Amino acid sequence: MTQDDDPSGPAEHVRRAIELFLVDPAGMGGIWLRARPGPVRDAVLGWLAPLDPRRVPAQMDDATLDGGLDLAATLTTGRVVTGQGVLAGARPLIVATAERMESGVAARIGHAVDRGGPAVVLLDEGAAEDEAPPPGLIDRIALALPLDTMSYRDLVAPDPARVAAARKRLSHIETPPDLAEALVRIAASLGVASLRAPLRAMAAARALAALDGLAAPGEAQVAQAARLVYAHRAAPLPDEAPPDEAPPPDPTEPPPPGDDAGAGDPADDRVIDGVRTAMPEDLSRALAAMARSRARPSGAGGGERRRGGTRGRPLPSRPGAAGRGRVDVLATLRAAAPMQRMRARPEGGAIVAIRPDDIRLRRYETRADRLVILCVDASGSTALARLAEAKGLAETLLATAYESRDHVAVIAFRGQMAELALPPTRSLARAKARLAGLPAGGGTPLAAGLQAALDLIEQSRRRGMTPALVLFTDGRANIALDGTADRAQAGGDAERLARIIAAHRPAGAVVDTGRRQGRDMRALAQALGLPGVSLCRAGDGAGAVADAL
Repeated sequence: MTQDDDPSGPAEHVRRAIELFLVDPAGMGGIWLRARPGPVRDAVLGWLAPLDPRRVPAQMDDATLDGGLDLAATLTTGRVVTGQGVLAGARPLIVATAERMESGVAARIGHAVDRGGPAVVLLDEGAAEDEAPPPGLIDRIALALPLDTMSYRDLVAPDPARVAAARKRLSHIETPPDLAEALVRIAASLGVASLRAPLRAMAAARALAALDGLAAPGEAQVAQAARLVYAHRAAPLPDEAPPDEAPPPDPTEPPPPGDDAGAGDPADDRVIDGVRTAMPEDLSRALAAMARSRARPSGAGGGERRRGGTRGRPLPSRPGAAGRGRVDVLATLRAAAPMQRMRARPEGGAIVAIRPDDIRLRRYETRADRLVILCVDASGSTALARLAEAKGLAETLLATAYESRDHVAVIAFRGQMAELALPPTRSLARAKARLAGLPAGGGTPLAAGLQAALDLIEQSRRRGMTPALVLFTDGRANIALDGTADRAQAGGDAERLARIIAAHRPAGAVVDTGRRQGRDMRALAQALGLPGVSLCRAGDGAGAVADAL
């Protein structure tokens, strides 16, 4: 292998990846191109012209994906003519603004890629690091190219003759019996969790062998395949060792029993080191940024779905009366077209006879943002150890909310009042810091905490959000809503507010922070209409609350 063939530099990395895609597009599944429009991206897309790719938008309806009635041909011929969707052929798909793709469209395309359908080229124009195509689709494609750091002068075009020869040789390339196992070991060592990645890496190694004129992939081809397929998936290395790290053991001492640190394949170690260190720093940084973006949550929140309106994700049109919504002209014509021969020709020179039952109305679906309200009992009746456990469970819920792109608010009640410790936010760091710093002690103004939660629930409803409530308490209220220390009145106030909250039907749970679940706790959960979860079963608590949300 010559130095020019070593894909360690950015330009060679790009050239080698494009060659792999040209040789075996189905085996690669696709390419994730992160770049704004410009000469570099245009040049790379121009190299894909021999595959005759088809440009498609990020948002596509069912008819575009899977095919359906060909309206023009049907109206011309007077009989039903169906057309193929973009997923039916073998032509690769170039998806513009792929970072805006809905998860439903991505799932359909990903399923087609899994079946050996058309490969996809994802044009990611996201300006922010947290903008990326859906992770499920990225997982199904082998290659990722950060082009924003590239210069047009540095580009190296693939050799068409070499690619054509490799395509002819590909079916004759042998697969070593230990190749799959080696690629799985390398993936595990790099922290690559996906089982699809080794399959793509194996296809890449075979294509590299075909490009290099070999009968089977060797160590060099495996190393290149690992760099091209695993680099943007690999878990990042820590910046530095912890300060209290123990000194390395004396190399003269025998390893302890069961220590298999040196039992790995030296070839695997060389490949892993190559993926970690062989690339230039700018390329490594760009690939690491792509890895972070694919790990970030995407989507529109975990709130309730709302159908209708004039914007959002398009849904299949439904029959309806004109004047009660936006008419879907194409769907209406599709419904009317098969019946034209049986209908009298319309007067006035109209071509199509449309009846009221042909009318189809557009529908859209939006998902409301969700607000998860953590209402925490920080009174003296909650022991410090129990409060710490409650905070631990709450932090687990914060991580779940962050993954779902939910807003989070924290209410703390103690003494004679409740306070909004953290207004609604999507900042995980702020929420964790505020939760960790909650003081404890004093009476249990449960009614005040429920009143604060009710206010937030009503505010979120007015803003079009979907509220969810997680209440951490032992249920033993002793401070009434007016601030007096009257246990009976405090219990009555709490029950009344709980029933008002239940009328809003929020999702959520009541987490019992007491040592034993008592009648007060069970009555409170019943009044709120929420399931009760015991903090004593901390291992099951997080899962139970997450399910309730």
